[in-house]
Amino acid sequence: MAALNKNYINVSESYLFSDIAKRVNEFVKNNPDKKLIKMGIGDVTRPLVKEVVDALKTASEEMGDSATFRGYGPEQGYAFLRDKIAAYYAGYGVEISSDEIFVSDGAKSDVGNITDLFSNDNIIIIPDPVYPVYLDSNLMLGRNIKLIEGNERNEFMPVPYEGLKGDIIYLCSPNNPTGAVYDRARLEAWVKFALDSGAVILFDAAYECFIKDKSLPRSIYEIAGAKECAIEFCSLSKTAGFTGTRCGYTVIPKSLVRDGMSLNRMWLRRQTTKFNGVSYVVQKGAEAVFTIEGQKAVKENIEYYSGNAKLIADTLTELGIWFTGGINSPYIWLKCPDGMKSWEFFDKLLNEIAVVGTPGSGFGKCGEGYFRLTAFNTKENTAEAMRRLVGLLK
Repeated sequence: MAALNKNYINVSESYLFSDIAKRVNEFVKNNPDKKLIKMGIGDVTRPLVKEVVDALKTASEEMGDSATFRGYGPEQGYAFLRDKIAAYYAGYGVEISSDEIFVSDGAKSDVGNITDLFSNDNIIIIPDPVYPVYLDSNLMLGRNIKLIEGNERNEFMPVPYEGLKGDIIYLCSPNNPTGAVYDRARLEAWVKFALDSGAVILFDAAYECFIKDKSLPRSIYEIAGAKECAIEFCSLSKTAGFTGTRCGYTVIPKSLVRDGMSLNRMWLRRQTTKFNGVSYVVQKGAEAVFTIEGQKAVKENIEYYSGNAKLIADTLTELGIWFTGGINSPYIWLKCPDGMKSWEFFDKLLNEIAVVGTPGSGFGKCGEGYFRLTAFNTKENTAEAMRRLVGLLK
């Protein structure tokens, strides 16, 4: 009889967004005439920009011509895309070589798969509230997990404290779900901790494109010493609307070495063994994102969502509700009014004003009593949702 990985027993059987979907479907069934506004899941609503679509079309035509057809590509990504990504980093002062960049089908996949490089004996430091994949991918391996608390006192940006011990550190900035953005001093504290202890930081920068404040780091590699202790994950899902197209990249500096082993070389070996690479067509679409014209177009979409985030933030300020995010992030993390629990507030918004958000408790124990809204909807729907919220709470 096949023995199974019983660590899966420790993973919640129901995914947060599946629970939300069940309640929403029931509401729609019972209220077919009410217009539902979804501000919960972090999926984009604006289409791919013309520059990307044109590149996808051209690449598709190439694949239909024997003279330009391509089969298996390099598992780490085509050089034409990796070179563009390296130039993108250089544009805000971070020097990364092309062979330190690995193209993938999205940050979520890489964040989950990176666990292959590390022994199960490691202590894993994860802030709470947390993006579920960080926690669940380690629970599946039966690892020793140390949750550190995010709260209003530390603005949901915990830093190392005396006596903290750990080997792998998960950080996300701008943060999903809280929208909080680590400043330079806080990231310097984490880099120092990692360098002093030999730990490795797994830094999720999937939302870096929303950072407008130039004093806030967009990459952990803006911090001195980070190339010796950090891996960075990024995605085109929110940068360029690739949630349905799927493309991201992971940066592993060649100077990141542990136990005499290069993590860059380890990841290359892992990818060549378990991954056949992202399709040529998608990578040509991704390349177009990093052209001058592509950057101009995708920035217009980012500004569109940032305008929605500002509208939400301004509304919460008007209502006197505490929140983080919404300025350098597409996420707004608010404190549920009147001491309500997260799911209680979810049901109130759904049933009374037909607005869907995400209960903070779904992101961990420290998320109880908080709630996440996203800016990834139309301006019209966002404005209507805020009018309904003011009518409900004011």
